[in-house]
Amino acid sequence: MISVIQRVSEARVVVEGRTVGEIGRGLVVLLCAERGDTEAQADKLLAKLLKLRIFSDEAGKMNRSVQDVTGGLLLVSQFTLAADTSGGNRPSFTNAAPPDEGRRLYDYFVEQARGAHPAVQTGEFAADMKVQLVNDGPVTIPITVR
Repeated sequence: MISVIQRVSEARVVVEGRTVGEIGRGLVVLLCAERGDTEAQADKLLAKLLKLRIFSDEAGKMNRSVQDVTGGLLLVSQFTLAADTSGGNRPSFTNAAPPDEGRRLYDYFVEQARGAHPAVQTGEFAADMKVQLVNDGPVTIPITVR
């Protein structure tokens, strides 16, 4: 699974003019399932992002996790993270999981996140989403779990 994690002071996802997910301080997680990905990889990624120490402590050092600061998670499906641009100027998305499998793994990830963290919001799978965020730092970290 591929993800891009952004530390934010606020974020929301809008679909057709309506807000479908919104958080204050926390993490926006852009999430992509690739062909062959499993629930075990989703579990490993979730454990990593919940414990990732990228929030500042009293001394201003990145030493706290989203759980430590009781921040929100905004989980957004984004198959374009699997883009392969090695063959020219038009990206190929053949590495992305097929839509049914991508949805199944995304839904699994969301379910597991809601069981492990109290503040989880989502985008809308396969929708034309507008993601609005204030990147805090900026802090943006890619994480790939194989």
